[in-house]
Amino acid sequence: MKRITDFFRNVAREMKKVSWPKRKELTKYTIIVITTVVFMALFFTVVDFGLSKLIRLVIE
Repeated sequence: MKRITDFFRNVAREMKKVSWPKRKELTKYTIIVITTVVFMALFFTVVDFGLSKLIRLVIE
């Protein structure tokens, strides 16, 4: 039981040292992540569509 309480005490101590992002930074990073995810989704959608068309042409 002592190990578990020591672990959580250490976690609490380390969490106090964490430098959390400011609101402006967090907003900026969130926009970057969402933009990247949307771009990648569109990119892979186009690639998938193109490969599907190519495979259909080859098979038929």
